[in-house]
Amino acid sequence: MKKPYLLPLLLLPLLAGAQTASIDRVNPTNWWVGMKNPNVQLIVHGPGAGTLAYSVNYPGVKLVKTNTVENPNYAFLDLTIAPTAKPGRVQLVGKKGAQTVTQSWEIKARDNAPKAQGVTAADFIYLAMPDRFANGDPSNDKFADLRDPNHDRANPFFRHGGDLQGAAQRIGYLKDLGVTAVWFTPVLENNQPLTSEGGTMRASYHGYGFTDQYNVDRRLGGNAAYKSYVQQAHAAGLKVVQDAVYNHVGNTHWTVQDLPMKSWLHQWPSYTNTTYRYTPITDPHAAQSDRKITLDGWFVPFLPDLNQQNPYVANYLIENAIWCVENFGIDAWRVDTYLYNDQPFMNRCNAALLAEYPRLHIFGESAVTNAIDQAYYTRSRIDFPFKSNQPGALDFVLEGALLGALKDTGTPAGTGWDGGAQRVYQALAQDVVYQDPTKLVTFLDNHDHNRFLSEIGDDLDKYKLGLTWLLTTRGIPSLYYGTEILMKNFKDPTDAEVRKDFPGGWAEDKENKFAAAGRSARENEAFDFVKKLATYRRDHKVLHTGQLMQYLPENGLYVYFRYDASGTVMVASNTTDKAAALPTARFSERLSGFTKARNVLTGENLNTLATLQLPAKTAVVLELLK
Repeated sequence: MKKPYLLPLLLLPLLAGAQTASIDRVNPTNWWVGMKNPNVQLIVHGPGAGTLAYSVNYPGVKLVKTNTVENPNYAFLDLTIAPTAKPGRVQLVGKKGAQTVTQSWEIKARDNAPKAQGVTAADFIYLAMPDRFANGDPSNDKFADLRDPNHDRANPFFRHGGDLQGAAQRIGYLKDLGVTAVWFTPVLENNQPLTSEGGTMRASYHGYGFTDQYNVDRRLGGNAAYKSYVQQAHAAGLKVVQDAVYNHVGNTHWTVQDLPMKSWLHQWPSYTNTTYRYTPITDPHAAQSDRKITLDGWFVPFLPDLNQQNPYVANYLIENAIWCVENFGIDAWRVDTYLYNDQPFMNRCNAALLAEYPRLHIFGESAVTNAIDQAYYTRSRIDFPFKSNQPGALDFVLEGALLGALKDTGTPAGTGWDGGAQRVYQALAQDVVYQDPTKLVTFLDNHDHNRFLSEIGDDLDKYKLGLTWLLTTRGIPSLYYGTEILMKNFKDPTDAEVRKDFPGGWAEDKENKFAAAGRSARENEAFDFVKKLATYRRDHKVLHTGQLMQYLPENGLYVYFRYDASGTVMVASNTTDKAAALPTARFSERLSGFTKARNVLTGENLNTLATLQLPAKTAVVLELLK
């Protein structure tokens, strides 16, 4: 693998001293009056910007300190903005001998638009890749002045032109499906060239290689389109989840092109990749060298690893997170590669966000396979040496259990000691390690995994069984785009196979699966199934905040209840390949007082609960009645 490209910092002072100082960038691009934390640290960049002596003359704005670093092209200005300050343009004045440089920087009034509403177990999240979902504005498909000027829908590795305007045009589709929140893979600028991955040149269409955190990618429509999308989503009753990346940036990020200091990145004598092994982080017997490689090794060669123990890096990332919430009005925060970040930094970042936005939900990606390691990255009941303050997490453990149970369904393993529904039962039985497992975000697949339908052998019965579990058990369910219309594929030969365009998102598409008329009978059956369950979940509080009680599976039959003062829902699953009769006397603890039920999925009324008839590979959802 190649060594990371680093600028020769020792040459920079000589270069800077030989030219007139100037300012070409200030981040954050603006701030607001009335934030709970009145302090903000500006990064001022430009040739020789760090050699200037700065002053600010604006009522209510005080320059507390000017920080200079190794690279004379940077100055870090610590400001305090008093609550009495008025919105307006602040002039940052830098002087060097006879030279005076003035840079305008804005402080704004905070608006009352909805923001940071959070997502809860009352929500149903829809995950989409904007580039692959819908194209509303073909004029922004490509730009000649960007490092990747390509656009080709026939090439699975290039950009395909989906954008935020196209996504906004499909808000009604999501509402009809029963979705209440939308999560996009990152929308921030990825002005990256094509990179070589696995022998092919690929675009950064997925969004995880930031080059400027203060600009939404132009190919998605830019800042204005994102703000408009959020406003339209809120007007329709949908929340918006933003995908954050703190661990790394693209190798053409502006700070990597001109490093403020060597310690801005994790540096190694030669290129060092993370092992992707998470166990050294929690293992009390782990070698520190293994732990360091996991955390400080680079994710891939073209995504430089940020050193979050550097206070300037930490401030830059935290302030950008707050800026995005305030500027765009997002409601929740999904954090990419959570476990590879410096965890004390993550706690500091989470605390800063929650101090400003107490209802904001934060859930990170830690792709682990056991509850102990998963609990490490969220608020837990375990006496770890480090205690995470992350409110939620993506529930990879339950995903693995759900898929394993469904693969066992209809096979001899499905009734084994640890097979079938026992996997789901055991995963949920470990919820004791979390402070609040209802804040975990549950899922069946995503943009990095094989598609759900392919994982379960293109079996529609198993599909419905899995969706029933997802939408009736605890947690905040999320759905990967296209799952509702039976999109399928394995990551073979690459993950591009699970990131195909949504049919009908482009004007030239021959099929439009956003409309019932464009879907096959089987696809409509799947769509209507998801819609019915999602709508029922949305309208019934018992599936949001009700208690969960599960019974040990027996002979491939798995039963659990959701219950509270508003009602009781019983979910009875048959994971065998034969119809089964289920006597219910065993469940009297929860059935007491109920004599009949309504089948939520079929509308059928049951006048007796003594024995339930369960078709093969099927779950019935019963609203219990007295």
